[in-house]
Amino acid sequence: MFVRVVRFTGVSQETIDKVSAQIDESDGPPPGVNAKKLQMAYDASQGTSLVMLTFDSEEDMKTADEVMGAMDPGETPGQRSSVDLCEVVKEMTA
Repeated sequence: MFVRVVRFTGVSQETIDKVSAQIDESDGPPPGVNAKKLQMAYDASQGTSLVMLTFDSEEDMKTADEVMGAMDPGETPGQRSSVDLCEVVKEMTA
């Protein structure tokens, strides 16, 4: 399993609500983004957000990274401060 983790800064609650509504109204991920799971976390006290997309393969993750990297910055939760392309090496649930 692989995950693309993007950190955004300068994020407001209004923006989180807007992006969340856009996701809810969509028919799924954009073409080329074969994500199995999306998670969006928000830290209001710091004005930061993490968006995590989970993929079955490294190839799917890299293809999605190209698509997501080309997105209009106005369609993101804030200013992209980092992008990590990771292999999940450990997962645990309670």
